[in-house]
Amino acid sequence: MELKTVVSMVARRGRQLQRYNEGQRQVVGCIPYRIKGSKMGSGKNLEDALEVLVISAQRKGKGMLFPKGGWESDESMTDAALRESVEEAGVLGTVEGVLGKWCFKSKGNDSYYEGHMFPLRVNEQLEFWPEKDIRQRVWVSVPKAKEVCQYSWMKEALDLLVTRLELTPSSNFMSNL
Repeated sequence: MELKTVVSMVARRGRQLQRYNEGQRQVVGCIPYRIKGSKMGSGKNLEDALEVLVISAQRKGKGMLFPKGGWESDESMTDAALRESVEEAGVLGTVEGVLGKWCFKSKGNDSYYEGHMFPLRVNEQLEFWPEKDIRQRVWVSVPKAKEVCQYSWMKEALDLLVTRLELTPSSNFMSNL
């Protein structure tokens, strides 16, 4: 009998538990990634093997991004990052060490945010997830993600992820060589 992961089909709403740091709303997100193929040929490099998952912004025509959202006072930073990945992209996996912290201005208003990004090594893609009806998700190459991602700070986080995977012998990529 195959066990299926069950997730809440309702995304968290409201900002009553939202965290702020010196007036900046704190958000967390993940760069969901996977390595194509179980064995790498000698002619392949990380960018050929690495795929990342981007999602559509909620507002139509506003581009693609990585899952992110508010970090709430009743959860750890990594729990919030995983929750946002499930709610917005419908993926589960291992949240790995933080890539960094960025301060950025919202595209929709004049608010400033503090954003924390993590790698998420995906091990399960859900068929149904809370925001399935309002978001599209697509696996893309690193160059394509840099082309379609609407936030420069997320592109910087992606560069850091690629560098980390290239330099870490214990990474998923290196273990597939």
